[in-house]
Amino acid sequence: MNPAPGSYTPVLPGSLVLIGPMGAGKSSVARLLAGLTGHRSSDTDRLVVMQSGLKIPKIFEQLGEAEFRRLEREALLSVKGWSRLVIATGGGIVELPENIAALRDMGCVIWLTARPDSLWRRVSADVNRPLLKTVDPRTTLEALVARREPLYAAAAHVSVDTSDISSKDVADLALEAAKYWFATQPSS
Repeated sequence: MNPAPGSYTPVLPGSLVLIGPMGAGKSSVARLLAGLTGHRSSDTDRLVVMQSGLKIPKIFEQLGEAEFRRLEREALLSVKGWSRLVIATGGGIVELPENIAALRDMGCVIWLTARPDSLWRRVSADVNRPLLKTVDPRTTLEALVARREPLYAAAAHVSVDTSDISSKDVADLALEAAKYWFATQPSS
């Protein structure tokens, strides 16, 4: 039996929230997941830029990290009530404890992980990473990942290692993990 013309059955009943360190592939995977699910795609970093009128390095330079985190929280809360959304978050979204509960309330939180060498390979040439503007950016990246790891673990429902696979394969694995997670949740 075919569905009625114009009807739509969503692939997933809820939203997907991607967390993880810079370089894990959150933005790329979010776009792919949106295509696979028919969900809308959003990105907290893009929302911060749109709402503030400043690029992220300028926000850090002119207003500081604390103000960036405040703007990032506003961006997250601005999409919290949306349904069928795939949202990529900034690597530090878990730095504010109140964000962890908000993330978990939004849908299935997928932690994209990667080995430090993979992350470094992906971000080392990117000059738009304000937290890596240090004397030793690789060590800074490794320290950020280590410090945030328990925060990611507290926020995540599932995780996918992105180290040695394509963004398409990550999206496929994330979709399967999310399907399983939604299937095992109690009905409301």
